[in-house]
Amino acid sequence: MTVLVTGAAGFIGSHLCETLVNDGHRVIGLDNFDPFYPSAVKWGNIQRALNHQAFKLEEGDIRNRQLLRRIFTQQPVDVVIHLAAKAGVRPSILQPSEYFDVNVHGTLQILESMAEARVKRLLFASSSSVYGNQAKTPFSETDDVSHPISPYAASKRSGELLAHTYHHLYGMDVACLRLFTVYGPRQRPDLAIHKFAQLALDNKPIPLYGDGKTRRDYTFVADIVQGIRQLLNLSSWGYEIFNLGGGQPVTLLDMVHALEAALGRTLEVQFMPKQPGDVEQTFADVHKAFQYFGYQPRISLPEGVRQFTNWLQRKEAGPPAE
Repeated sequence: MTVLVTGAAGFIGSHLCETLVNDGHRVIGLDNFDPFYPSAVKWGNIQRALNHQAFKLEEGDIRNRQLLRRIFTQQPVDVVIHLAAKAGVRPSILQPSEYFDVNVHGTLQILESMAEARVKRLLFASSSSVYGNQAKTPFSETDDVSHPISPYAASKRSGELLAHTYHHLYGMDVACLRLFTVYGPRQRPDLAIHKFAQLALDNKPIPLYGDGKTRRDYTFVADIVQGIRQLLNLSSWGYEIFNLGGGQPVTLLDMVHALEAALGRTLEVQFMPKQPGDVEQTFADVHKAFQYFGYQPRISLPEGVRQFTNWLQRKEAGPPAE
């Protein structure tokens, strides 16, 4: 199977590309090395995949139709896993036009290019943020998601709707994956677990926005990758939306305590005003994904945080001396 992975050098994408080539697939990775965080971090992410003969990296933007046309005509692509996006709730409030240009217009270019090349299978990375601030838990794929509270969330819901349009018009198999607070080795530096752990290692205080009681459904990256692998084994998707989460939400303070246990130190906390666009809670109902393809998250938050902090401390220490 030949798989095109957009956002290949990112956190989730780099793990996924490594796994897919190790599974025996041919993988084309596409990434524009967006300066949202240092490109050197992304080059580090993708190094293992680059060492594999079955992996080819294309550097470029998903909005570039000529580039996409070249990729699709060079060799037949069986499935597209579309992870590339401008990420982050808070930055999207400051740059809504840029977020919609990349996340909506860029997704449209992927879909148009797939239709032109007659590629019929798409996995689209959506987000738990589409659920907004609803009080009902756990969040189910059948819930009303017509009230997003950030431009990022609205852009991801727009992507789901666009994908449905192309499913209807061109018979594409589309699986939209609503991902819930993914963490683990290579996590983006701006995300809470990485940011807090780095601050702790630097002996700096940790800013907590709000009262620390907001709840998040943290999902270890290996569980996400395993869910995608299982989904790829299905012969047909039609158009479906799946939650991929941990299924066990914890408070922000609980996450801080998990970090303290993993690092073996007490973290200094500074409480800050709540940020606009942040939701009060996320909580994934993952029964549908389990029923369709056996998705079952296995890594607990304490274990996942331990694996993450071990990776971060190794990275901080640098390569061993000769």
